[in-house]
Amino acid sequence: MTQEPLIRARGLVKKFGDFTAVDGIELEVAPGEAFGFLGPNGAGKSSTMRMIGCVSTPTAGELRILGMDPVKDGPKIRARLGVCPQLDNLDPDLTVFENLTTYARYFGIPRAEGRRRATELLEFVQLTEKAGSKVEPLSGGMKRRLTIARAMVNEPDLVLLDEPTTGLDPQARHLLWERLFRLKQGGTTLVLTTHYMDEAEQLCDRLVVMDGGKIVAEGSPRHLIDTYSTREVVELRFGDETPTAYVEKLAGIGDRLDPLPDRLLLYTSDGDSAISEVHRRGFAPSSVLVRRSTLEDVFLILTGRTLVD
Repeated sequence: MTQEPLIRARGLVKKFGDFTAVDGIELEVAPGEAFGFLGPNGAGKSSTMRMIGCVSTPTAGELRILGMDPVKDGPKIRARLGVCPQLDNLDPDLTVFENLTTYARYFGIPRAEGRRRATELLEFVQLTEKAGSKVEPLSGGMKRRLTIARAMVNEPDLVLLDEPTTGLDPQARHLLWERLFRLKQGGTTLVLTTHYMDEAEQLCDRLVVMDGGKIVAEGSPRHLIDTYSTREVVELRFGDETPTAYVEKLAGIGDRLDPLPDRLLLYTSDGDSAISEVHRRGFAPSSVLVRRSTLEDVFLILTGRTLVD
């Protein structure tokens, strides 16, 4: 028997005056899935998440969350959601432990049960030693882990994470990924927005690429790379010379050439052969890198710009 999707959107639209932030998107998220919205700032990711979180009313279209209508059943849906906002909104006047137990009271969780859950969650996010500390001295990574722990206090059916690792150093990001991966392994349904392609590849079973309020591609990370890009990408740099000047000169090598401000991307199934052809034509790049295609290449091919533009 097929399980009902936890999220179903049909022709979903969100407008702010004359500006259309979300433009008729359609998607479904299954129970236990880690689903991602990938795209640059302004793509419509956060606006979609706010509608899913029942804090923003859709302008048009159909949206069902946990089988309910977010306009009519907002409080019921919110009681079953865990939300990790883009910016930490922890209470600086409370300790780490109190941030969790106080939040538990908002859901009517008895004090003893709230303390038990807080203890378990602090262990899960590796903050047990900081239980009695105030929030302010915590590092950025610790604050993000505490915010995720708080989102799990009500044992939610669905956890929404808006740009969960923005601003964190690489070590903190990887630790957070590990915690989120453990939640996913435990059967928690995760929905996240990100503009980090490596984050999407690490965490998401399936994702949509958004640009200009629309979904421009959908699938697993591997499916998107296989569908829209080539097996390998050659990055060519030509010192101080403009990469655009080499597009015509290297035409016909590989499947596609994309000039960026600092380098030329050459999409091909065989990087070594492509490099040999570049040299055969008499060109000597100042640096050459052959790598596997990534989701960032997919986004560049689909929209003509990189994820961080």
